[in-house]
Amino acid sequence: MEQKQQKISKDATIGEIVEKYPQVVETLMGLGLHCVGCHAAGSESLEDGFKAHGMDDKQIEEAMKKLNEVIEKNI
Repeated sequence: MEQKQQKISKDATIGEIVEKYPQVVETLMGLGLHCVGCHAAGSESLEDGFKAHGMDDKQIEEAMKKLNEVIEKNI
């Protein structure tokens, strides 16, 4: 089975993700990252943002899958 290339990774900053893929903002907020509009979060990685909001590594991987699914559906 072919593995899809992920559009974003947990190392990407929140700012660049919101700018490049605005369709994920609602999903990010649903996952607990309400800081998407905060200027301070612009340089924070997705992983750091999720960890700051109490997510563990497994939850972060699931969140990354959801975000990439949203992007794939909206291309």
